[in-house]
Amino acid sequence: MIDLLLTRYNYVAVVLLLGVGTYMLIENANLVKKVIGMNVFQTGIFLFFITAAYAEGAGPPLVGHGGPYVSPLPHVLILTAIVVGVSLTAVALALVVRIYAEYGTLDEDVLREVRADE
Repeated sequence: MIDLLLTRYNYVAVVLLLGVGTYMLIENANLVKKVIGMNVFQTGIFLFFITAAYAEGAGPPLVGHGGPYVSPLPHVLILTAIVVGVSLTAVALALVVRIYAEYGTLDEDVLREVRADE
């Protein structure tokens, strides 16, 4: 079991990143920490796709290069996902700034109380 964990350490890192990101999204009441948790979760998914695309002994898909090839599709998808993730983070942080300017707090519980009073 230990040998499997040592040889597949990248999958252990994926599980840890997904777990930490999920915990931060669920447990924290601060909106900025939730955005950070979302980014950690995204990073775990990026690592999973890149790790799953790895092929032992495979090379780039170039003309003249013999042997097994690595598919470039997962890497292209992850590059696109990174751009989308950065945009999502920017929009989320802009909303957090707007919420703070309007209500003066970033705590979910306080925001619920303030919204209930309105």
